[in-house]
Amino acid sequence: MTELQRIESKIKSREEAIAIVKDWDKEGQKIAFTNGCFDIVHRGHIDYLSKAKDLGTKLVLGLNTDNSVRRLKGENRPVVDEMSRAILLAAMQFIDLVVFFDEDTPYELIKSLQPDILVKGSDYKAEDIVGYDVVTAKGGSVETIDFVKGFSTTSIVEKIKSSM
Repeated sequence: MTELQRIESKIKSREEAIAIVKDWDKEGQKIAFTNGCFDIVHRGHIDYLSKAKDLGTKLVLGLNTDNSVRRLKGENRPVVDEMSRAILLAAMQFIDLVVFFDEDTPYELIKSLQPDILVKGSDYKAEDIVGYDVVTAKGGSVETIDFVKGFSTTSIVEKIKSSM
């Protein structure tokens, strides 16, 4: 298997992801889940995702599809297509699984995967995070991580626009 094939093998359909997470759960792995658009990956994302992985033994990333990003961020987004974003994220050693979701929120994906730990940025209160009810009902935890100041995809997009 080539390195690219190994990376791409971490990108799974929802059905495949559910089966893998069930197997990990049976093995006693602690499944952390986070999600996002990750349109233009930057240092803040790396910091956030590595800290999310530190909370569990496996990190599952729910990735918004292009259609979902467009509905949330506007017609000119995403800048980077979904498969390119997925490959870039799957190449990170601390991400164990990438799965797309087309809805505006990952609620149904979280219900399907039943992670032990739900992770989002600290700009959210834990009880307001989508999936809080699902994860806490099974005895899991919802954790927030502080962002690295000065890094955001929106600010990068604005900087590019202003330099044109």
